[in-house]
Amino acid sequence: MHLREAITVILALISIVAAWAEADAVETVNGRRSIVLTGEKATVVVDLAGGAISSFRLNDQQLNPLSWDSWSHGETPDDPPPPDPRSMGHFLCLDRWGPATEAEQANGMGWHGEASVVPWKVENDAGRQGKFIHAKMSAVLPLAGLSVQRQIRLIEDTACFTVSEAVTNDNKLGRVYNMVQHPSIGPPFLDATTLVDANGGKGFAQGGSLPNPEEPTVHWPQALTEEGNAVDLRHLTNDPNPKVVSYAIDGAYGWTTAGTPGRGLLIGYLWKKEDYPWFAAWRHVVDGRPFARGLEFGTTGLHQPFPVLTEKGRIFGRRLFEYIDSGETQVRSYACFLFPIPEDFQGVARITYADGLLKLHERNGGAEDELVMEVGELFSE
Repeated sequence: MHLREAITVILALISIVAAWAEADAVETVNGRRSIVLTGEKATVVVDLAGGAISSFRLNDQQLNPLSWDSWSHGETPDDPPPPDPRSMGHFLCLDRWGPATEAEQANGMGWHGEASVVPWKVENDAGRQGKFIHAKMSAVLPLAGLSVQRQIRLIEDTACFTVSEAVTNDNKLGRVYNMVQHPSIGPPFLDATTLVDANGGKGFAQGGSLPNPEEPTVHWPQALTEEGNAVDLRHLTNDPNPKVVSYAIDGAYGWTTAGTPGRGLLIGYLWKKEDYPWFAAWRHVVDGRPFARGLEFGTTGLHQPFPVLTEKGRIFGRRLFEYIDSGETQVRSYACFLFPIPEDFQGVARITYADGLLKLHERNGGAEDELVMEVGELFSE
């Protein structure tokens, strides 16, 4: 056998072994190929058909805040959903947030980019690394010319995990892009009593008149309907308007939480403002009841195609898009956590993170009304 033929055979064998390894690494959850990270306190499920974090729950209960599935918004929501890639739970919007141009749509680009509609590959199966349950996965976005590698680490003895995502521009030229995390909570965790909190500052409703969609300006948690009526976005009952409102993040860290006292559970996120300077609240109602809430955070606050973003440039002094050069890799991270909460929980006034401690300070509460979690170093420099 010639050397070239031998190399070809070896590469083929390596490919087969890799395929077997991935098959062994993958579990089936609700009929879908998934990676499962299980610690002492909590379990995380990552769907490989679209890369969404489809479940995050405490081990002593089955309640999953990230139960939303885009299939429920389709024409046949009662039919069994197919195993195809789609957005669900917490999905990644990459290379954009919102719509493509008409020309891009004609070439196959949909809403929120390709990350949630392509298959993800397992790079490293879930396994222990020190005090973490760790896994690594990746995806290629062929139209965008980007690739993304994700590392997820569940703290073994705590209901908290971190995600680090490295985006690489595989194009021969640089380009603008956006990256938005889209956690979406749904029933039964979500109901009319769910309280959403965040540290947003100035904000504006999507759908405002261009070129100044930020007028009128509001401040979290306040928003305005098209008729000019005031709305408190901490709550959602039977009216979803305004449906999407974006806010600039105040402070070194951005955070958001959603707690349902009657269910005894809160889910929250923490991230560095330099990674994701915007927070957006999406709300959806079906049959007069809350059906979905998006706790979105990312690199843009304007839900428009790139020509509009580049023309506008900034809102409240914050950029509306990022630039990534050819061959460049950019990394962003966030943390997600669960807390049990009492039935009289009033919501979160603020979150502090220092010396490895994550503290949630309750609204109208004293020093004793704090939820505390030891998480260590969440974000490596």
